[in-house]
Amino acid sequence: MMQTCCIHQSLTFPHRTLPRCDASSIAIKPPKVCFTVKKQPFGVSNFVRGRRLYVNLNANDSHPSMSMFEEVTSPENTAPPEAELPFSKWSPSKYIWRGLSVPIIAGQVVLRILKGKIHWRNTLQQLERTGPKSLGVCLLTSTFVGMAFTIQFVREFTRLGLNRSIGGVLALAFSRELSPVITSIVVAGRMGSAFAAELGTMQVSEQTDTLRVLGADPIDYLITPRVIASCLALPFLTLMCFTVGMASSALLSDAVYGISINIIMDSAHRALRPWDIVSAMIKSQVFGAIISVISCSWGVTTTGGAKGVGESTTSAVVMSLVGIFIADFVLSSFFFQGAGDSLKNCV
Repeated sequence: MMQTCCIHQSLTFPHRTLPRCDASSIAIKPPKVCFTVKKQPFGVSNFVRGRRLYVNLNANDSHPSMSMFEEVTSPENTAPPEAELPFSKWSPSKYIWRGLSVPIIAGQVVLRILKGKIHWRNTLQQLERTGPKSLGVCLLTSTFVGMAFTIQFVREFTRLGLNRSIGGVLALAFSRELSPVITSIVVAGRMGSAFAAELGTMQVSEQTDTLRVLGADPIDYLITPRVIASCLALPFLTLMCFTVGMASSALLSDAVYGISINIIMDSAHRALRPWDIVSAMIKSQVFGAIISVISCSWGVTTTGGAKGVGESTTSAVVMSLVGIFIADFVLSSFFFQGAGDSLKNCV
């Protein structure tokens, strides 16, 4: 009489000495088997060898015998891997997400302003930071840029006998290009970096999530006040930089090249048009919106802790400067078609 018992073992089978048993026994208790499971490394196709153990009970001498052999699972019997779809493992870069966040945040800010959802206390605080506290560095920069610009061409104009055109050229250059662009560059370096660093730190430390839990929208509480403050402060700073730049140029021309301040001011008065000043104010408002929206967008999309805050701050300033230069080219091409008619009046 032969009875067969089949036991599957995944990896290893411990060697045991089976006890003697009587052939006349009615019930045979199977031996207790302990299995050892080894974890397979993730991502490695390791086929497990199956082992079968046969225990044969001999009725004559009551000495059981056992045999063991291995079954190797063939790779041909396994299911083929599923085909991967195109771009299934591709994820957009964080710069793409940040680029998409800029128009979204800008649209939300415009809707908040139209609906009157403005946090006035934060707006006044940001206006003080962006305007009066940035005035000193803007005026200092405009002063030296005006004097450097004057040195470049006043001597040549004097040789050509165009002394009465110097004031008009300075006024047009400062009002149309130099004052808005220089002021925006200074504000982008000072306030744009501050906006990105502040919001980036709040994002990585989960303070923005806390605001949402408390029922305050970060767009209303953090971003909208900064955008409004930048759009209101930049025109004021531009006008002040234009005045100081013209004054420093006139003083340098009078002190170094002997050109009277009255001649320069009269030439500037005859060359300037109201639209030149208005266009400078419009430009500065657009530049302020670009600086604040890009800096805030980069701040609220910051990841990676302190290192991510530094990268976001640097990238926000760079992208703000690029946006300023592109917007300046587009607006100048629409606003101005040339300076010939204005310069004719100051000759």
